[in-house]
Amino acid sequence: MKKITRALLSVSNKSGIIELAQGLADLGIEIISTGGTAKILKNHNVKVIDVSEVTGFPEILDGRVKTLHPKVHGGILAKRDDLEHQTTIKDQSISYIDLVVVNLYPFSETISKEGVSFDEAIENIDIGGPTMIRAAAKNHQDVVVVVDTKDYQKILTELKENNAQISQKTKQRLATKAFAHTATYDLAIANYLTQLTDEKNDIFTGSVTDQMPKHLVLSLSQRQSLRYGENPHQMAALYADSLSLETGVATANQLQGKELSYNNFLDLDAAWTLVSEFSEISCVIIKHTNPCGVAFGRTPKEAFELAKATDPLSAFGGIIAFNVAVDKETALAMSDLFVEAIIAPDFLEEAKEVFTAKKNLRLLRKSTSVNPKEKIANLLEIKHISGGYLLQTKDTFQVLRENTKVVTKLQPTEEQWAALDFAWKICKHVKSNAIVYARQGQLVGVGAGQMSRIDSVRFGATKAQLSLNECVMASDAFFPFRDSIDQAKKYGINAIIQPGGSIRDTEVIAAADELGLAMVFTEIRHFKH
Repeated sequence: MKKITRALLSVSNKSGIIELAQGLADLGIEIISTGGTAKILKNHNVKVIDVSEVTGFPEILDGRVKTLHPKVHGGILAKRDDLEHQTTIKDQSISYIDLVVVNLYPFSETISKEGVSFDEAIENIDIGGPTMIRAAAKNHQDVVVVVDTKDYQKILTELKENNAQISQKTKQRLATKAFAHTATYDLAIANYLTQLTDEKNDIFTGSVTDQMPKHLVLSLSQRQSLRYGENPHQMAALYADSLSLETGVATANQLQGKELSYNNFLDLDAAWTLVSEFSEISCVIIKHTNPCGVAFGRTPKEAFELAKATDPLSAFGGIIAFNVAVDKETALAMSDLFVEAIIAPDFLEEAKEVFTAKKNLRLLRKSTSVNPKEKIANLLEIKHISGGYLLQTKDTFQVLRENTKVVTKLQPTEEQWAALDFAWKICKHVKSNAIVYARQGQLVGVGAGQMSRIDSVRFGATKAQLSLNECVMASDAFFPFRDSIDQAKKYGINAIIQPGGSIRDTEVIAAADELGLAMVFTEIRHFKH
């Protein structure tokens, strides 16, 4: 290991840079810097050499060119144990640079601002920074590269404890981190430009087209390791999108409780996605990603009690979501039920006091505000298959009453229309084949994941704890035969909503007319595999 004698500091994020520079100066390390970084260090009495003094050339083109010079990159890239490199360095009067501390222009933050212009985005594409980072990372045998402010203190500590030297193990770890950092940065730019290029294809507006992105680039950062996956013999971890802002269930703020599991996250996402469908005060209870309780209420407490009444047995050990803040009364109403986790926009202080009695209960706060970048990200859904990935736009289609078609002689009543709309929104979130029984503002029964639709019809009715009489039924896809309609009538169903599109639609409609049921076609299917 060789002593660090010269460092180059050029950072957009100035957090911690003064303390780092002061620590380096105390160790006798010479500091080169640029622009704003040099200015702030000088203002804090840190001795700094401007990069223009090193290169003999001023910053030009509004700062686009500062460090792109052989005097800088030669000092970074030269191999210290290569005689030819040593000769070149000496002949060209270049001094070695042993430590490079750089972080980049805030491109992702810039493009996340509402109304940001294309020109502003382009000007926040860093050129010199990534070049220095990559050069130092490539030559990490001899050069230390630091891109993360969290590493500043660790570096200072190691330098102080090892006579201004950094171990090869640390150099390699930092180089790996540096390459990941520049890769993430480039992906953010690529995604931004891809989005602009693909706008004509309506990929990000929710329209169905025959065009998808020609290239898919992802950057995921591990947020936390998990105890295990779906089963104890499987390893697992949670990753968040490195290119997005802090959005989605993956980055919700956990207020209390034990570590979340792989299955918890799947259920939390299912619960939050469903409860977000509604503008009314709502509660959703999820078990194995399927809803076993959904209800509206005048208060969150009432919504919870009605949702729990759907299937009290399945609610045990479930995941619960609210689309409004949870208050003390709701917390007290939930105190007798074992719940794995609760997610809501907020928890009032008195509610949190009630929940502290259950130390293992996970509470997650997820803001309901959505920024434009989250909307874009949420329109794309990726699933892994062996050897590749499937990409699709998310099922965000909203069926409006005026776009549906009543196909029976009997028209739904206003109360039935409200129940049909409610059931249809839930049906989209149930595993196919999906059947949902509901009344206005309360889920009554669910038939999920059966191999035949008639089995889902029967299973949903069998599971129902509440009376099905005068309820409505929703189906995520068409009925292939009239048998499901006949069965629904036996259960007391009075109206049905389904996509239609079967070769036996005429037979199915005739059965509904014969049995005195109202039936609505949406002409939109909601399979969920």
